[in-house]
Amino acid sequence: MGKDTAKPVDRAFSPCAGHEPEPTYSGALSFMRRRYTKDVRGADAVVWGIPFDTSVTNRPGCRFGPQAIRRASAILDAGDPQEPFGIDPFEALNVVDYGDAVFSSSRLWEAPAAMEAEAAGLIADGAFLLTLGGDHFCTYPVLRALRQRHGPMALIQFDAHQDTWPDDGEEVSHGNFVLRAVREGIIDPARSIQIGIRTHAPEDCGIAMLRGADLDEMGAGAIAEAILARVGAGPAYITFDIDCLDPAFAPGTGTPTAGGPSTARMLNVLSRLSGLDCVGADVMEVSPPYDHADVTAIAGAAIASTYLSLLALKKREERIA
Repeated sequence: MGKDTAKPVDRAFSPCAGHEPEPTYSGALSFMRRRYTKDVRGADAVVWGIPFDTSVTNRPGCRFGPQAIRRASAILDAGDPQEPFGIDPFEALNVVDYGDAVFSSSRLWEAPAAMEAEAAGLIADGAFLLTLGGDHFCTYPVLRALRQRHGPMALIQFDAHQDTWPDDGEEVSHGNFVLRAVREGIIDPARSIQIGIRTHAPEDCGIAMLRGADLDEMGAGAIAEAILARVGAGPAYITFDIDCLDPAFAPGTGTPTAGGPSTARMLNVLSRLSGLDCVGADVMEVSPPYDHADVTAIAGAAIASTYLSLLALKKREERIA
């Protein structure tokens, strides 16, 4: 008899360690083939989607973002070390995919509270929350839930837009969630920074800014150093609006803005942020109807997987210490 071969599995339902002969083009499309479950007890990280785009001011479609990012992420789980970290993050982390947030599509005024309550439940046992959007308003209820556990946080925002436009406290808009979060004491502007900004809003809220033109003069190491110096040692949250990237690298988004950095450059920056006390992260505004060959979804999946690799490095260092 010949040598036994591993039996194929669908890791979204039957998790296993190491490389398995599971085609990247088939099976259930959980994020990076992580187990689908509503039981998040014992999880180091929980991935979930918020399929919401009612607050966009230009092109809709990012309600389909979580689906697209999950689909694009399948190719990243081949049991091989993740670049540039050289590790399999799932050797150090128990990561599950919770599925998507649930809210009524006809009672949208109730959606923010529903998102916040669901997020609070997912982090109740201390799990890292990785959110796939959805428009950028979705970051706001997630931040509210995290504030209850971690207090005011630094915001690291990769974006073409400041999202500090006027807010009456009741709007559901992707253009003013940062202003509202500052006013409510959810994020600490003195420790917060925005990267890639290429538009002008009426207020900066005291948040440091690296504009798109600034990035042209800086290497990835210098950008990362500026972020780490600003944020310091306290809890931080990373939000990545995919329109931070130039439309050449992320055409599938609602408000594409020319003059941005490449996917490779921003992944390089993210990979250097291992010193952060990051308590949660997201990827927002991936809009598949405007994408081409999944290039934007692939960028979103790579960003999200980088978050998990950073978390895995932190876990390994804590165990060694």
